[in-house]
Amino acid sequence: MDKEDLLKEKFKSAIASTVKVISEKKNLEINFGSKVSSEKNTLNLPEIDNIDNYLDIRALADSESLKLKYTNQEEYTKNEPSGVLSRDLYSIAEKIRYEKIGSENLKGIKNNISKFYEKKFKDKKIEEIKTKNDIKISEAFEIYLRNFFFDTKKTKVTEKILSYWKDLFDQKIQKDLHELNKNISDQNKFSKIISNIISNLNIEESENSKKEENENEKEENRSSQDNNENNENLTKSEEQEESFNPESGSINDKMNDKNEAKNGDEEYSSEQKPDFSPKEAINSEKKGYKIFTKEYDEIAKADKLEQKKELVKLRQNLDQQLLTTQNIISKLANKLQRKLLAKQNRSWEFDLEEGALDCSKLTRIVIDPFSSLSFKKEKNIEFKDTVVSLLIDNSGSMRGRPITIAAICSDILARTLERCSVKVEILGFTTKNWKGGKSRENWNVKNKPSNPGRLNDLRHIIYKSADTPWRQSKINIGLMLKEGLLKENIDGEAILWAFDRIKKRKEERKILMIISDGAPVDDSTLSVNTGDYLEKHLKETVKKIEDKSDVEMFAIGIGHDVTRYYKKAIKITDVQELGDVMINQLANLFSQEKNQRQIN
Repeated sequence: MDKEDLLKEKFKSAIASTVKVISEKKNLEINFGSKVSSEKNTLNLPEIDNIDNYLDIRALADSESLKLKYTNQEEYTKNEPSGVLSRDLYSIAEKIRYEKIGSENLKGIKNNISKFYEKKFKDKKIEEIKTKNDIKISEAFEIYLRNFFFDTKKTKVTEKILSYWKDLFDQKIQKDLHELNKNISDQNKFSKIISNIISNLNIEESENSKKEENENEKEENRSSQDNNENNENLTKSEEQEESFNPESGSINDKMNDKNEAKNGDEEYSSEQKPDFSPKEAINSEKKGYKIFTKEYDEIAKADKLEQKKELVKLRQNLDQQLLTTQNIISKLANKLQRKLLAKQNRSWEFDLEEGALDCSKLTRIVIDPFSSLSFKKEKNIEFKDTVVSLLIDNSGSMRGRPITIAAICSDILARTLERCSVKVEILGFTTKNWKGGKSRENWNVKNKPSNPGRLNDLRHIIYKSADTPWRQSKINIGLMLKEGLLKENIDGEAILWAFDRIKKRKEERKILMIISDGAPVDDSTLSVNTGDYLEKHLKETVKKIEDKSDVEMFAIGIGHDVTRYYKKAIKITDVQELGDVMINQLANLFSQEKNQRQIN
């Protein structure tokens, strides 16, 4: 072990000892980096890379220690408001509460946390803040409360962020600040006051109204272009949407099982929903792939497959895993933003009569004073409007570390690309049952006809639709970590489903990214067909899309090489690789687009 590694181990030991002392939990286990655990008596912290990183981890460790000491989880849950944004603000307020208590008792903690947040907002560039839409209310809310409770130093960035929200906060929050401070040590009273404050902000209502306005505006624009047939499809689609029972997640009894597979896709509300017909989508040259029955297949929204409380717990588990990737997220976003700006001036026109002086041609004037001056002008190159669809293998073989990496991967990509104005859709695929489910039971009843084809009940999951912001869907991504969800994987049909969805999008450029751990496997299907039945169909499907469509395909193999199926593919073995790998691959995709435009 070299000196640097020895120093890191000493840092880890010091941090671990400090956490145990502050939290008063002697048996607490502290993990660093990729060695993460979901056990209750465990705290997961990022890996220590350098001295600056160590200072950040110290502040994070101090904060988590105070949470363990001063936050009662039952009290926290009891007063927690509903709504994603509201819960975010509630969590921020609680964090400030226990950090304030700890800062008053321990000056070292106060210093660590203060420096951490000064650095956090110092790294944000003021030129990136142009409108209110560039600022999250959670950022402004945190700055507002920290200014009061910690008397933090104001900067141009924090003042700019607050300028868009200060009037609202002064009106709705200021009168209760002293009452909050008075009850800082009483979590129950503090959380009740915060819940009332958040309720008075009406942030969920305003967000919903904005969403409805946007949907109505889109609906009007689309309706003016649709023909009578599309209008009929719109009516059918709306009727299907209304048939959902939002409380139980069940579907109205009037609908049959086939219609069940077409629900839960709001972005296609104004056009015909894609029929779940992978068999029909295959060319006649594809020999022999059959589907015994589609009667029991389903397409489901993630929030319809599990209760809200369980989704919250699963998301919290995922957030713990994400602690090790905070630096990756910011670096990835900053690098990609330079690549994915909607419009960039990257080309020049030369030998013009006016514009900017072309200094490279001044030598002509020196040689021949009678030569005319040469000018140049930047040529505006528009970047294609882009949508990315992430299709994630939710099979049993992905259980454990692979599915965790896949969930982290999709979460990072969704956040990053959204910041770069690229819409992202997150989909998953598995089966409803092991060993064939109802499809196989039906096959048995019909005396087991030979060569039945695919013989299991498909389950395709929508974690996040392309038109839904990440913050409204992030809770759904945690569902991937649920025990019992991951079963078999039939990749070919899943890719056709994702392809049918993305090809209907209006964006000019479409990218389909598959995250998988290798070959398709379904024991029920393979037991009554040839051993390469599903694999052959996958290869044929991928080849068809790659060769005969404008949808670009790219695959990430989790622990396995998938280049035998996809032309463009990479292999990832651990989440620590995600940063550089995704930066390079995504940057290459968009650089190729830019170069192609310049050639044209």
